[in-house]
Amino acid sequence: MVLASCSPSLVMPPPALHFQPTSDPPYKLLQNHPSLTLLSNCKSFQNLKQIHSQIIKTGLHNTQFALSKLIEFCAISPFGNLSYALLLFESIEQPNQFIWNTMIRGNSLSSSPLGAIDFYVRMLLCGIEPNSYTFPFLLKSCAKVGATHEGKQIHGHVLKLGLESDPFVHTSLINMYAQNGELGYAELVFSKSSLRDAVSFTALITGYTLRGCLDDARRLFEEIPVRDAVSWNAMIAGYAQSGRFEEALTFFQEMKRANVAPNESTMVTVLSACAQSGSLELGNWVRSWIEDHGLGSNLRLVNALIDMYSKCGDLDKARDLFEGICEKDIISWNVMIGGYSHMNSYKEALALFRKMQQSNVEPNDVTFVSILPACAYLGALDLGKWIHAYIDKKFLGLTNTSLWTSLIDMYAKCGNIEAAKQVFAGMKPKSLGSWNAMISGLAMHGHANMALELFRQMRDEGFEPDDITFVGVLSACSHAGLVDLGRQCFSSMVEDYDISPKLQHYGCMIDLLGRAGLFDEAEALMKNMEMKPDGAIWGSLLGACRVHGNVELGEFAAKHLFELEPENPGAYVLLSNIYATAGRWDDVARIRTKLNDKGMKKVPGCSSIEVDSVVHEFLVGDKVHEQSQDIYKMLDEIDQLLEKAGHVPDTSEVLYDMDEEWKEGTLSHHSEKLAIAFGLISTKPETTIRIVKNLRVCGNCHSAIKLISKIFNREIIARDRNRFHHFKDGSCSCMDYW
Repeated sequence: MVLASCSPSLVMPPPALHFQPTSDPPYKLLQNHPSLTLLSNCKSFQNLKQIHSQIIKTGLHNTQFALSKLIEFCAISPFGNLSYALLLFESIEQPNQFIWNTMIRGNSLSSSPLGAIDFYVRMLLCGIEPNSYTFPFLLKSCAKVGATHEGKQIHGHVLKLGLESDPFVHTSLINMYAQNGELGYAELVFSKSSLRDAVSFTALITGYTLRGCLDDARRLFEEIPVRDAVSWNAMIAGYAQSGRFEEALTFFQEMKRANVAPNESTMVTVLSACAQSGSLELGNWVRSWIEDHGLGSNLRLVNALIDMYSKCGDLDKARDLFEGICEKDIISWNVMIGGYSHMNSYKEALALFRKMQQSNVEPNDVTFVSILPACAYLGALDLGKWIHAYIDKKFLGLTNTSLWTSLIDMYAKCGNIEAAKQVFAGMKPKSLGSWNAMISGLAMHGHANMALELFRQMRDEGFEPDDITFVGVLSACSHAGLVDLGRQCFSSMVEDYDISPKLQHYGCMIDLLGRAGLFDEAEALMKNMEMKPDGAIWGSLLGACRVHGNVELGEFAAKHLFELEPENPGAYVLLSNIYATAGRWDDVARIRTKLNDKGMKKVPGCSSIEVDSVVHEFLVGDKVHEQSQDIYKMLDEIDQLLEKAGHVPDTSEVLYDMDEEWKEGTLSHHSEKLAIAFGLISTKPETTIRIVKNLRVCGNCHSAIKLISKIFNREIIARDRNRFHHFKDGSCSCMDYW
């Protein structure tokens, strides 16, 4: 759009019929007219149309004043309608300057801010001269849509009309340039003016903080003669938005020492920084400040408090605040649901989402981004499908890439990788996050070749892989035992993409090498790491030692794991199993005694299954389910059929001082077997059974489930701590490599 040489063809043609309002009566007679008084109290568009009818009946529609008030309401009020304002505008043959400015302002506030520039062009062509009220809203529109070229042309008009010294126009120019990244122009406008007040300083500071230029922002902040709360807020928000939460909170403490009274915006930003940095103590102080200033009913602040408490781990206080809100808005529900998901309290997140549905509150895309991870973790596929259908129905054309990425992740983690692929294929535009989610999903399902092919496609389409991409790629190699390809990808990450390996990358490689029995190479890689191995890496090596029966290295890995995670019983159990496999029962007894002396217990196996949109959880030996009797009857039937099929339980890793019969009983009551038994009695024949387990599936259950899938003609999809297993016709997708 070129403002200096606007073509008349760009101007909308005037309607065929017009009326020209007569000269307005005296202002005092119009100001207090009953019809216009009604307009000032209007709270709905339906009422507006009734008032408009009344204005026509009284003849007020023949005055520019009454029409300007109607247009102002329609264009600016939250109860108005910009399209209706346009119809009113087009009915006036010669709108005055105020009406033109009102239409420009209304468009600047709309979802299509470029409409303001269109109206400005028409205004100029009609010979109406803009004034100081015209330009702030025009420049705001340019800032919103990044229209720097048009903004520069408007700047020229400002200079031509001699309005650069108007404080509102001056600040709007700085804002426009700063928000569009033209910081040099913004600083030039700022430096050439004598209007260097706190407002113009803050506009420039905000521009620098938006671009992450916090040192420049701080330099300007120090130059402000008198700093108000808005300028302090700009700096605090800048640090928070850049992820420098501790500095944001330090700046807030400086603000307090400077005796500058914070306002609502300050506290919302500070609470957000507290939430991200875990600063519960300062968050409590902010809550006291809110209550001392009588703002305990301010919904925006209460929502920020809920977010802060939930992300700092105090879910009880967050829930108390949530329940104390009389009229919850969508943000209230979202921050509480998001808080539960953030703290891995997924069952509570789902329960609250159900309550939200019962309260007839319409969820939005933020709600779903918060609840889909809970569906993914618990394997709640039915609810995930409902959410997908709801999104397709209510949010058609939505381009929130985080939401579609969450859907991909949910389907993949709930075991429906085909649905994940369909969502990914239909996603336009794709984001790096969506490519990463799909690669990771294929990897966890054991589709290594597909994951690597997708990685190639991603690069062909111009996406630069990041560290998360390579975690997925290396994980795919690890799950499939592709040692050579894993080495190549690891080298490529460093040499071709200049990505420094993180613990997750080393973890994937050490897991890959360890499970392949390449312990010397795995140890050499650990020694060359730039950081110390964490518990996950030592645990991965210990697990590989269990698979290959490497007692000596297993003891070495366990020693480091005991030092890093002294309260983690998993290391003791793994080492005990290594000793048991080697027949070193005295060492098994010694480890078990240590476990007992420390009061530690093995993390119980827990498996979940969703039936009719309800998630059922089972612990090992669980008998609390309401259908427990029927479940154990089915278990007995399963065990009898497994025995007929030749299945012999391997009891070598069960406590050695139990007799064989009890060992076999313990194995048959593992949580995954209970979940599968429940699935068999609760679903129709040939229906796919999907379960989720918190631990690695044991060898006994793995071999048993393969046979169960064949005996009952069921596909069984199981997600354990490491990966997915697709059991069908007596075999597993992992090819017994997990």
